[in-house]
Amino acid sequence: MVVRRLAQGEIFAAQKISSIAFHIRVSDAEKERFREESEKDTTENWGAFAEDGTLMARIVNNRFETYLDGHVVRNGGIGAVSTLPEYRSSGAIREIFRGLLPSAYRGGEVLSTLYPFNHEFYRKAGYETVCWKNVYEMAPAVLARYRFSGRAARWEEGKSAEEFVRLYERFASGYNLSMRRAEAEMVKRRMEGDSYRDGQFCYMLYEGDRPVAYLVYRDVPAKEDPTLSVRDLAWLGREGFEAILGFLARFSADYGSIELPLPMGMELYSLLRGDRAYDVRKTTRQDYMVRVIDARKLLALIRKPEGSRFVVRVTDDEILPQNVGAWAVRGDAAEPTDDQPDLVVSCRALGQMAVGAVSLDEACYREDVRVLGNEKTLEKVFVRKPIFVQDHF
Repeated sequence: MVVRRLAQGEIFAAQKISSIAFHIRVSDAEKERFREESEKDTTENWGAFAEDGTLMARIVNNRFETYLDGHVVRNGGIGAVSTLPEYRSSGAIREIFRGLLPSAYRGGEVLSTLYPFNHEFYRKAGYETVCWKNVYEMAPAVLARYRFSGRAARWEEGKSAEEFVRLYERFASGYNLSMRRAEAEMVKRRMEGDSYRDGQFCYMLYEGDRPVAYLVYRDVPAKEDPTLSVRDLAWLGREGFEAILGFLARFSADYGSIELPLPMGMELYSLLRGDRAYDVRKTTRQDYMVRVIDARKLLALIRKPEGSRFVVRVTDDEILPQNVGAWAVRGDAAEPTDDQPDLVVSCRALGQMAVGAVSLDEACYREDVRVLGNEKTLEKVFVRKPIFVQDHF
């Protein structure tokens, strides 16, 4: 088996593998469009080849930047993981990870993330579960006590989205794993869609002349009561958040329900006012996973008390042995050390703890986490942190 990055001329063959694996029906016209798009594809595609040269499996590593404790870090997003049926159980995906992840380390990535089809499958490659958002479902009448008296401006295709991006970046910088966005990419991935054809609407909400929030929502038709599904949103402080709730309250005559995604750690139950605040359903999304690519950089970047020092020993990383060892962490540095560790963790546990998906107390329920000293400092470092992921790859 040979594993390597795919050349431009091989990407169309890789896309055909994914269309089989993900049950995508493709017309002849679409095949030609996919072929043309593959010739312009600039994503990082990896493949595994059989001895006869057949492309067996492929993975895409989407490179972007995310926020981590106020820092901007390089993040790889694993997608299009697919294998031809005749080559499944051959270990092809495992071998691609063995080539791709060291390349990600050399390229400066700090984290790698993905949307799993099976958590245990990706744990074998060093990934661990992260709950990345809550989705609340309610009738618009639940929000009846909220009023938005400002101005709502609908965005239309062809207009500038610069104001949306500015507001988003101010909002997203406070949430771990939120992706940085450029205007063109934000429009293409989150905002485009004809209001009349697709039922998608983008609104900026103003108090006076100040933009305080935006939301992108889609009209989901149903035989009885349609749903207003919020697909993307950002706000500035309490004023912006209540502007969103007040704007959504306007739709009591239009929709039977609203789907509202919110960051992990933000419990709508505890915030809502009104006599129907109990009439809300919550779904926690746990279908996201994170992996440490560079433990040293990660430990240097995470937020820690001023003047603190602690030692973390990472016990295992089968694919990236550079991450195994003990690190003395102080300020914005993590240096190799022979000192006795205060915290002993697996690679998987470290990723989950560093991004704030679990606190130290919670992590200690894992069999691969041990606290040996300096507990008071560690309790201040490894805390639950706000996490919000709104982008897909």
